[in-house]
Amino acid sequence: MMRRTVLPCSKEPGYEPVVMDTFIGFDSAWTDKASAPGAICAVSVGAGRPAEFHAPRLASFDEALSFIARVRSGSGCTLVALDQPAVVPNESSMRPVERVAASLVSWLGGGVQPANRSKIGMFCAASPVWRFLSTLGASEAPEEARTAVTGLYLVEVFPALALPSLDPAFFGRLAGPRYNPARRKAFQIGHWRRVAAAAAASFDDFLLAEAADWCRTAAENLAPKKADQDKLDAMICLLSALYWRLRPRHQSMMLGCLTNGYIIFPANDDVRAKLTAAAERFGVPAA
Repeated sequence: MMRRTVLPCSKEPGYEPVVMDTFIGFDSAWTDKASAPGAICAVSVGAGRPAEFHAPRLASFDEALSFIARVRSGSGCTLVALDQPAVVPNESSMRPVERVAASLVSWLGGGVQPANRSKIGMFCAASPVWRFLSTLGASEAPEEARTAVTGLYLVEVFPALALPSLDPAFFGRLAGPRYNPARRKAFQIGHWRRVAAAAAASFDDFLLAEAADWCRTAAENLAPKKADQDKLDAMICLLSALYWRLRPRHQSMMLGCLTNGYIIFPANDDVRAKLTAAAERFGVPAA
């Protein structure tokens, strides 16, 4: 369901509202199983115009393509934040960027699933992600996507790397949230609520009240399912896109490169320092 909120705008004589930019978060679930689809959401913003919020919904790759075609900006820039590796040249093991990411995520108490071409259905030649990217036709040019006036862009994101900057309480040894309901032994409802609250607070900072309200409602769900987490992760992907384009560059980080794989995410000073040190050890670009 699309809902609206009015953002601040200029009232000077002769003022013409800027075009709407659209931001999309897509947690793809990596495969294309009908029983376990991903989730997608979006928001369009422009000074002087109401924001258009498209709440998270479950979506296959094909459904995501239809959704993007329907909500993308007609005159401004559209930025898709995809929670799935989009550059995977390695046949085995893991990408260099994942080694760096794992240094933080493991310290937080989580794990990083390696991406390589041997993973059938995920990154082999016949995997749905490649057809999705080819059909979408988005440019993967992260720095250009920050300032482009028009066009369709895509960046790879990773909610687990975003969370310790959205809520500094998640930054610490074994301090990462256990909010995946599918992991019943580890799942903690308090962590679920904190993640949703952190996302709500970030959307409030962007003056996106409907998106913030969605997150606050999610926080009140005391029996979330895996599909609910996929929707929440799609919202965190959306926040990663908003940070990348609308916040100062130093508030986000890009690990890796377009040749060997990369990830983009919000990064506070603590996260940046820890990952920069790890990137130096592994010889991976970090900015």
